[in-house]
Amino acid sequence: MPSQIPINQNKIGVAVIGTGFGQKVHIPGFTAHHRTEIVAVYHRDIHQAQTIAHTHNIPHACDNITDILALPAVQGVSIATPPFLHYEMAKAVLQAGKHLLLEKPTTLNVLEAKELYQLAQAQGVTAIVDFEFRFVPGWQLFAELLAKNYVGKKRLIKIDWLGSSRADTERPWNWYSRQDQGGGALGSLGSHAFDYISWLFGPVSRLNAYLSTAIPARVDPSNGELKPVNTDDNCLLSLELADGTPCQVAISAVVYASRTHWIEVYGDRGTLVLGSENQKDYIHGFRVWGSQPGQPLQEIEIPNRLVFPQHYTDGRICAFTRVVDQWVQGIERQQLIVPSLREGVYSQLLMDLSHKSHTTSSWIDVPNLEKFLTDCV
Repeated sequence: MPSQIPINQNKIGVAVIGTGFGQKVHIPGFTAHHRTEIVAVYHRDIHQAQTIAHTHNIPHACDNITDILALPAVQGVSIATPPFLHYEMAKAVLQAGKHLLLEKPTTLNVLEAKELYQLAQAQGVTAIVDFEFRFVPGWQLFAELLAKNYVGKKRLIKIDWLGSSRADTERPWNWYSRQDQGGGALGSLGSHAFDYISWLFGPVSRLNAYLSTAIPARVDPSNGELKPVNTDDNCLLSLELADGTPCQVAISAVVYASRTHWIEVYGDRGTLVLGSENQKDYIHGFRVWGSQPGQPLQEIEIPNRLVFPQHYTDGRICAFTRVVDQWVQGIERQQLIVPSLREGVYSQLLMDLSHKSHTTSSWIDVPNLEKFLTDCV
């Protein structure tokens, strides 16, 4: 049975699994939140686990998931490991009746994601996926304006997400270079994009994808040899939304662009633009502009009620603490939350279909999510 947390009493005991992004974002985020306490940390090397635990004053260090889940103090688990480890680890967490916070992409394929969703439902636990753009001030204002019909009937959506995180050819070969381990720009960036497209604009009816690898080989640091890269560096996506709106998406992890992340929505009543030129932080720096037909774009001020209550130099921590807050509310109130594993399934479904589209060079129809979740495999 899932751990039951008394409302407004003891802190929720959390174990952190994954200590790369986990140390940079998860540990600071959980430490900052007034309702969570990190009680255990996992690393496959026990000495590393002990060092991390000592550094962050965490009482338990483990190199075994079973040991983590057996700790009575652990009521929830966050998983920030590479994608190829998500399914087995998340499944163990859910089977143990623990609440789950999972990094994206959810799994390696949609059937694994669907199984995790159904398991969380059966166990009655709260599971959330770290789709943090839903919690960024500029994005929240953008969503509110869309909901108020600022642009009217949508006619075209353009999305550019252009970054240089993989642009350096000297960056070493690792799991990110392997498609079978969940690497590539579609997994790291496209998983987010598919979630926020669904959130902001609704479901997708069909899609067409072209994926390319700009840097076909990288040096393996273990032996100094060049190894092939079979993951995507660039993703060009054409989507038709359920309401008929065309949506064009360009994603790259290997370009030096001044406009790093930009969304443009054109309708019969107006235009909305959300964008950031921040090269180093993909959370801070988003601004919103709007205009009516024939008028120039004007910046729309983000209201104070949406601004992050606490500033961190790394913007990912600012957004992550809001994800944690959503998770905590779901645990305490035993209510459904968004983004849950349901949203994780949909993002994964669209990624799988994008790979299929690329392989077959064809448009692919997207099934209804509710039907997909209830259909037998």
